[in-house]
Amino acid sequence: MPKSATQTRTIALLAAVTVLLAGLTLAARRRTSDQIVLKLAHGLDNTHPVHISMEFMAKRAGEKSAGAMRIEIFPSEQLGAERECIEQVQLGSLDMTKASSAAVEQFIPEMGVFSLPYLFRDEEHYWSILNGPVGQEILEAGRPVGLHGLCYFDAGARSFYTKQRPISQPTDLRGQKIRVQQSRTAMAMIEALGGAPTPIPFGELYTALQQGVVDGAENNPPSFLSSRHYEVCKYYALDEHANVPDVLLISEAVWRDLPAEAQGWLSEAAAEAAAFQRKLWAEKTNEAIEELKKAGVEVSRPDKKPFAEAVAPMLKTQSNRAVERLVEKILAP
Repeated sequence: MPKSATQTRTIALLAAVTVLLAGLTLAARRRTSDQIVLKLAHGLDNTHPVHISMEFMAKRAGEKSAGAMRIEIFPSEQLGAERECIEQVQLGSLDMTKASSAAVEQFIPEMGVFSLPYLFRDEEHYWSILNGPVGQEILEAGRPVGLHGLCYFDAGARSFYTKQRPISQPTDLRGQKIRVQQSRTAMAMIEALGGAPTPIPFGELYTALQQGVVDGAENNPPSFLSSRHYEVCKYYALDEHANVPDVLLISEAVWRDLPAEAQGWLSEAAAEAAAFQRKLWAEKTNEAIEELKKAGVEVSRPDKKPFAEAVAPMLKTQSNRAVERLVEKILAP
């Protein structure tokens, strides 16, 4: 149901108040110590390449600041599931989080553009957008609601994995309950392909697959491997329907409260971590596919054209004008 103007103003006011309180809280913490300590929480395990890259970022921030900045990382949903961590960052009770842009879409509608299927021509086009003005515009879109984007981490291409049968064409998804993230765009894509989208928190997905709550899911190879979902799902179709990056977020209040010098340390460390992670991701993706095959997973590469044709209308019909403008910029020659 669309929000009324009054509801929108109320939400904006609450966000402003919580941002102010969060800034005061951080300032109070810093007055008791000469070291800036930032807490970063996320849902991935500590073997995941994104986590390894955030550890690299923490190390670089410490080196750049000569020990004046320390980033403490809490993986594996220690401080809450993905949405909970985003909300905590928004309120300022948590300094930073890493989240899929699909999950951030609920807070920053512009992030929904990344969940649109087959939007990018190729990997070069994808990274030219993320590292260019459009990508920066999307990172900054969350500042009014208390979320400051620092950088993107490569999360590869998302593909389908299933329990009962392989997915070789869109019709194979008919009647299949497919787990998706809490993203309207992702749910609309599954519906366009004939499946039944079922939003489930990532931490609950293994059990949901085991118990038949869903018939399959979609994710990138390293995440499929590290989650051990391959123990339940033996079919992996690399249709690569969407490139949904991870986003590193910091509370806008926390960011504004940091001295300019500290903002520089963090920004530089995040940029270096993003470059480091992109190389690591490419290596881990190839390794993950080989490990999945060794574990008995049937890995296939279906023709992408029928999938792209089935979801093509999604690129032309956007209810959100901001997303529509971004699509126009991305598709521009």
